[in-house]
Amino acid sequence: MRLALFDLDGTLVDRTSAFPDAIADLCHDHGYGPEIERWLLTELADHADRGDFGRLRATFGLRESADHLWRVYVGRMAAAVACRPAVLHSLTRLKENGWSVGVVTNGSSDIQRAKVRATGLADLVDGIAASGDIDVRKPDPRLFELAAARCGTQLTADDWMTGDHPESDIQGGHGAGLRTIWVAGRSWPRELTVPHHTVSDVVEAVDHLLAHSSA
Repeated sequence: MRLALFDLDGTLVDRTSAFPDAIADLCHDHGYGPEIERWLLTELADHADRGDFGRLRATFGLRESADHLWRVYVGRMAAAVACRPAVLHSLTRLKENGWSVGVVTNGSSDIQRAKVRATGLADLVDGIAASGDIDVRKPDPRLFELAAARCGTQLTADDWMTGDHPESDIQGGHGAGLRTIWVAGRSWPRELTVPHHTVSDVVEAVDHLLAHSSA
């Protein structure tokens, strides 16, 4: 069985669109004003973890605990994030053609798994490795190795990594000995090793995998 690893945010799901909605809902729930909303939008733009809400509490003297605010944020993000039906259908086809599907993602374990469950990806994913699991982040190859292990296998040179981030996903995939597919959304950094294949959408990436299943 061949292994296809995927990044989560920006590849399988659209965190960018969900993020401001989740922050707006959290602030509305607690009656927070625009200053706190702006702080959250700035500080949590790239990634979020429980510690951010400890900083929020300290900065604004909030009554609510950091744990409570984190749980609310996780719930709001899970409710706001989406995986397009076309992506779910593509992963279904991949599984039907004998591939094992894994997710390798930078982020806290609870929020990343909440997204996977909420979007319907849980039924299609054989294993997940989040950086919060072992305090190691992509592009460290150990996270890719953990994803493979959780899919019940080991990495081989015939396996693939698909993602949108040139360093975390593509260089990380190269470092783990994988073939790579870049979901392009920016210009490629000239100093980095180029991906094996480039697409504009993860559905195209799956099409490429299916077309080269015997390669």
